[in-house]
Amino acid sequence: MKIAVHLPRFTYPGGPPTLAQDLARIAAAAETAGVSRLSVMDHVWQIGPHGPVEQEMLEAYTTLGFLAAHTSRVELLTLVTGVTYRDPGLLTKMVSTLDVLSDGRAMLGIGAAWNEEESRGLGLFFPPTAERFERLEETLQIALQMWSGEEGPYDGKHYRLSRTLNSPQPLRKPHPPILIGGGGEKKTLLLVARYAQACNLFSGPELAHKLDVLREHCEREGRDYDEIEKTVVLPFDVGRDGERVGQTLNDLRGLADLGVHVAHGRVENVQDIRPLEILGEKVVPVVADW
Repeated sequence: MKIAVHLPRFTYPGGPPTLAQDLARIAAAAETAGVSRLSVMDHVWQIGPHGPVEQEMLEAYTTLGFLAAHTSRVELLTLVTGVTYRDPGLLTKMVSTLDVLSDGRAMLGIGAAWNEEESRGLGLFFPPTAERFERLEETLQIALQMWSGEEGPYDGKHYRLSRTLNSPQPLRKPHPPILIGGGGEKKTLLLVARYAQACNLFSGPELAHKLDVLREHCEREGRDYDEIEKTVVLPFDVGRDGERVGQTLNDLRGLADLGVHVAHGRVENVQDIRPLEILGEKVVPVVADW
């Protein structure tokens, strides 16, 4: 099992004047701790339960570019990009750029989008649910076409691209891994089986059932269930002195027993750095053999 650090909050004691320095410190400490990935949300306003909408929220891909410059090993991704926030040709170009400038460390984390409030607030495109899922599938097809080197047109129901040229291509081969977030049983998990290298789900009592549904979709799609990486979001609260490491390991053991490969954790008091050090000392090396 691998440990990843998720950064959903940018409200630190120093406020915006020290935000860049704080984020650089956190990224360096996470990499030193041995975590495998750093992820950020793709939102333009803060969301609950992380805080009120007025709290600081950084644009996701600008932030990932900053993190790429302050790290050298961790993979970088969103959990997850709302498909309607950027047209697919531009989104694929952005992930390709991140991959090249990070020396092959980018992933495409994507989902159907859900936050109507922030979309209406800033005038972002937000069609009905069924259309968002149609656009999600077309976006996945476009990304794969662009990353294949195929430069022909793409003519879908919602997107029409006259030439899918993508230069430079990503360094990662065959392409940056695609992670689809969400546990929708009829559409989301079907798209995972059809297109993705990883899924992202929430921990909880329904997790085992969601994985069973994914397995069923894989069987119908002729896909090897075992080749899809299973990732889960959960909080990491190890305590200020490591007093809650035992509970964290118990939670992770339960996920590992279900076949989860990566735990994306929101680290409590991450700006203090010490919780990241505790993860590196007492969690990362333990779960590495699971």
